[in-house]
Amino acid sequence: MKRFKNILCIIEDTQASQSILQRAVKLATDNQAKLTVASVINNSKASFGILKNFLDMDVKTLLKKEKTKELEDLTQTVSNQSDIEIKVFFGTPFYEIIYHVLLDNYDLVIKIPENASWMHRLFGSNDMHLLRKCPCPVWFIKKNSPESFNHIMAAVDVNIDTETEEEPDTQEKLNHQILQIASSLAVSELAQLHVLHVWDAPETALMQGAFIKMPDSEVIKYAQEMQHLHDSKLQALLRDAAHTQIGDMVKFLKPNIHLLRGLPNKIIPQFAQKLQIDLIVMGTVARTGLAGVIMGNTAEDILNQIDCSVLAVKPPGFKTPVSL
Repeated sequence: MKRFKNILCIIEDTQASQSILQRAVKLATDNQAKLTVASVINNSKASFGILKNFLDMDVKTLLKKEKTKELEDLTQTVSNQSDIEIKVFFGTPFYEIIYHVLLDNYDLVIKIPENASWMHRLFGSNDMHLLRKCPCPVWFIKKNSPESFNHIMAAVDVNIDTETEEEPDTQEKLNHQILQIASSLAVSELAQLHVLHVWDAPETALMQGAFIKMPDSEVIKYAQEMQHLHDSKLQALLRDAAHTQIGDMVKFLKPNIHLLRGLPNKIIPQFAQKLQIDLIVMGTVARTGLAGVIMGNTAEDILNQIDCSVLAVKPPGFKTPVSL
């Protein structure tokens, strides 16, 4: 499946970027996609100090020339392709990346997280802005990622709460995107695909609370019914995705399906560590009506705990606050 057509690979440290560039080249080749390798020169006071006051066109031209040469030398070490485009942007990194995603219609951004210790307190400010506001998927690849992935996980949410018509439809489309991307990458990497849905039945706590004391058999029965409902919804999602999105890849991949009870921000990190997941494909729960200014607390909490690469997908209808 050719999922991506126009890929933007952001290079911040040329010395530590060979692995990420190799993966970007492979992905572009597999998808017959256009690949752009770019760096953002931050012209803030913190980056340039006193030079900021004298940053005229000649200085920018010199900096751009030097950075372009670095990127050209870097790309030549990992690929003989001549069609890799090199670009250098000036400005605030997250803003420039999102601006050019809009300008040039990139459908995937690949980069290494800003902070090497991002797993312990996820992203630097620019990375968090990208997660919250970038309209296309963003793939954060750890510096020490293996050359090939063995285990890829698609984290889906088959929410059974259908109070409104819009939100379930949006969630279903987001789930389809997650499954499509994860399946495509699993085929490319020859990796085992895992599909995880975390469910819970918080009402059971109320059923045996201080004011209500229902028999254990009734509580167990209710929890089993909820589990069955979630399982039915998950199986329906997989059948629908197989027919409309990923087709024969399901038969080829034979994904492992996991339905686990608990809180997502606890279960997903624990599960990823237990199975030594190399990549999690998951949705960012940004509400479409808020112009992308927030990301769901659950998603942020999960991302702050995991120890693997992440490909974050926005829900359909997402609107970035950045404009051309």
